[in-house]
Amino acid sequence: MNGPEIHVEFAPELHLFVPQARRAGAAPAPVDGVSTLGHLVESLGVPLTEVGALVVDGREVPVSYLPSAGDRVTVRPVERPQRVPGAPLRFLLDVHLGTLARRLRLLGVDTAYESTDIGDPALAARSAAERRVLLSRDRGLLRRRELWAGAYVYSTRPEEQLRDTLDRFRPGLRPWTRCTACNGLLREATKDEVADQLAHGTQRTYDVFAQCRECGRAYWKGAHHEQLEAIVERALAEFSRG
Repeated sequence: MNGPEIHVEFAPELHLFVPQARRAGAAPAPVDGVSTLGHLVESLGVPLTEVGALVVDGREVPVSYLPSAGDRVTVRPVERPQRVPGAPLRFLLDVHLGTLARRLRLLGVDTAYESTDIGDPALAARSAAERRVLLSRDRGLLRRRELWAGAYVYSTRPEEQLRDTLDRFRPGLRPWTRCTACNGLLREATKDEVADQLAHGTQRTYDVFAQCRECGRAYWKGAHHEQLEAIVERALAEFSRG
């Protein structure tokens, strides 16, 4: 390399985002005297949503810091639990995270979800307009400047996605209070109020129902309730605030 350089070392938690050559310790990176440290870190592959402290020669600096030749930079991961100031903690998930969206709603976490691909600009704009943390596995989407807040989803397995999201953000859990279909709040309902949604066998077998205030969908403890109960119990055991 020609020209001024700094040395950048990424924490092991961030190695997923950087080439193999940058995982062994501090590696050189060119600087131009104009680009911020935040821009440089993103150009090396790490979305700023995943960056905690930026430390230059032992002192913490903002992402707007202009690096100088010879700087030694350590890039740390986001601290957990991560605090998201400025709005109630709520989420927006992209089209690829439908199962995670339903499980977060099952736990009573305010979770918006787009079941169709509305495009990166629209997702980022909705995150900003509604002040929602955008969860995605799309690194490019998480680098959009208009995004209010975001987080990378590291696993492709829904159970691991849920555990990681709960561990990272520690949202308040209020199971069985939200519609898994639309995110609306549930209310108690009588059998007569939801009768038009019940098969004859369900009408005979069940007496306790809930209904979404937004979309009107009915809920009862049906055939899959044990599986859902297990998801809820695991989450409460590991992540309930008490």
